[in-house]
Amino acid sequence: MNRHTVAVLVKNQFGVLNRVTSMFRRRQFNISALTVSETETKEYSRITVVFNGEDVAKQQLINQLYKLPDVCSIREFDDTNSISCELLLIKMQNDPEHREDIRHAVDAFGAVCVDYTKDYMMYRLADSTRRIDDFINLMRDYTILEICRTGSVSLERSSTTIRQIINL
Repeated sequence: MNRHTVAVLVKNQFGVLNRVTSMFRRRQFNISALTVSETETKEYSRITVVFNGEDVAKQQLINQLYKLPDVCSIREFDDTNSISCELLLIKMQNDPEHREDIRHAVDAFGAVCVDYTKDYMMYRLADSTRRIDDFINLMRDYTILEICRTGSVSLERSSTTIRQIINL
């Protein structure tokens, strides 16, 4: 199975997210990451979906998504044609014995301390999914109190935009 990232430009209307994600459910794709936000205009929203599946099934899914009336455009992304980023917030126990080791790891990954108390330290990291996974795996040697991470967001590496390919 291959990992796929797809951005779907949709009309910003009630129920659209449900219709799009239902298409993934009906095709039995497991969504591993999902982000939704308004675009540069309130008229449209962008849904970025990361999922695993075979190429043929993915293409059938995209063809079915295009049939939804609120779907305006779809773009597929990979490491060669896009920049992707994910956000992580991680809360670590502030244990004096491990504090310096955690700070060294935080510095090495470029994370930022966003909250600090005598009981815990909270860090923010915006990076690729792989780097965030690596950071979390490193932090597992210490006491992780809580993790929250967004799904991946992606933009194409060119002057072309998803709105230039609107399928209306």
